[in-house]
Amino acid sequence: MEEKHYRILALKYRPQTFEEVVGQKHVVQTLVNALRKGKIGQAYLFSGMRGVGKTTVARILAKALNCVHGPTPHPCNKCEFCRAIMNDRAIDVLEIDGAASRKVEEARELREGLKYSPLHSRYKVVIIDEVHMLTPEAFATLLKILEEPPPKTVFIFATTEAHKVPKTIISRCQHFEFNRISQKDIVHHLEYIAQKENLSVSREGLYLIAEAAEGSLRDAESILDKAAAFSGDNISDEDIKILLGTVPQSLLFEVSRVILAGSTGEVFSLVDKLVEAGYELVTFYHQLIHHFRKLLLAKTMSNFKDIIPVNEEEYQQYLQEAARVSVEELLRYLNALLKEEPALKRSFQPRIYLETVLIKLCHFNQLVFLEEFLAGKRQEGEKEKIRLVDQLGKRKQETQTTPPQFEESLRSEQGLKKTPLQNKAIFPPQEKIFPQGEREITPKNLNDESSQKSKSVTNNLSPPEIPELSSPVSTSSPVRKQKISSEARGEKESSSPSRSRAKDKLLAEALEEPQVREFMEMFKAQVLAVQPLGGRSQVKANPDREKNNQGE
Repeated sequence: MEEKHYRILALKYRPQTFEEVVGQKHVVQTLVNALRKGKIGQAYLFSGMRGVGKTTVARILAKALNCVHGPTPHPCNKCEFCRAIMNDRAIDVLEIDGAASRKVEEARELREGLKYSPLHSRYKVVIIDEVHMLTPEAFATLLKILEEPPPKTVFIFATTEAHKVPKTIISRCQHFEFNRISQKDIVHHLEYIAQKENLSVSREGLYLIAEAAEGSLRDAESILDKAAAFSGDNISDEDIKILLGTVPQSLLFEVSRVILAGSTGEVFSLVDKLVEAGYELVTFYHQLIHHFRKLLLAKTMSNFKDIIPVNEEEYQQYLQEAARVSVEELLRYLNALLKEEPALKRSFQPRIYLETVLIKLCHFNQLVFLEEFLAGKRQEGEKEKIRLVDQLGKRKQETQTTPPQFEESLRSEQGLKKTPLQNKAIFPPQEKIFPQGEREITPKNLNDESSQKSKSVTNNLSPPEIPELSSPVSTSSPVRKQKISSEARGEKESSSPSRSRAKDKLLAEALEEPQVREFMEMFKAQVLAVQPLGGRSQVKANPDREKNNQGE
């Protein structure tokens, strides 16, 4: 009895034409139009996450180039070339694993092999998967090939990390970015497979699979294949949850109720229940994020079952739970959960970290966040600025405008100043009261006091007494006679230079008279003996000069 070989669903239902490709319409349409117009590039770069169809589209393109009816956007999948490519037997189609064949020697061997024309096919197609794994030397060799490509040769590179491919390689390729496949497209494709395989599975179960696949069609097909092996032809939602390791929906609702109620003590018992049941804490955390997202949808949408299919019982539970919380609070919960997710994945103590996050969520309404605190401070500052500006404007207006209660009195008074502050008839000067013996200090009072003090000091200082001369001044000298006669006549002194010199000579001779010198010394002594204002020490004459005077 011949043993039947089982093919996994991902290979059995792998697209063989461009029409069967799921979720990559922009890539398919571009390649189809290029094949119709005969605009075939020398190199293509397909980038995107795992399981979105990069290698599949590369093989379909190889068939479209070498089909008997080609180049055509619709390969027949029946001719010799198409079937050889489908069965990995085509000589002129080389599929290389970049992670395994990454050395420069293998790249040089490839360059030597590309010197020859295709043996059987129309084009020689080189498909390098995970091209970002090549060494820098291998990339340098590959760059030389792309600069001078051999005729009838097409390169197709596939990678999940396009940023690791040198820009010199990318610039010589037509770059196509493959998107994540939407949940609707994945569910539609899984329904097609379930129908072909006679599998009974609910639409909600297929959405659970699509959600776990995170945009990868191959991952979704692998999960469905595993669920069919686990449950047989009838696949229940509970079986899918067990396979995925997801937490039951009832436990998620219990956690959300504890968080919204702020019951800190129940957090530890819930986490203990998760650990005892063997659930992966990171998986639970991921589900909790999606759970709060569904609460937000239930709060903001009239019927969110159009986006995420749930059964009627869960739908009513979400509506009841969403009624207890506001949209703002749900957004705060979601933001906090999303911020803590990377740290939880890296934590060496995920249980303790999870408990800390859940307790923080329980006290969320009592916490003040830095962003909100700074925003509140900014608002308070703006309000204070507005208040100060208004107050300043009012004060300015009051100083510029005459008070209404004084307008009539100002009109009635004549000859008064118009400014109320200067009008003494309306604003009489107020009498100031000071302690006994004191008075108001003003600049005028200070000036009066200083002048009185200076007068009293001057009066107290008696003028120096000039002693009488011991002997009368002789008038017999010619100088004295000349001076007296001049004064008597009242004659004016001449201003001529000779007369001036004669006058100076006579004055010098008069000062040399003994009586005059004695009088001058006595007068000088009396002047220097006067004590000046301010209470300073008495100035004394030069002692040497006093000795000389005494000697004389």
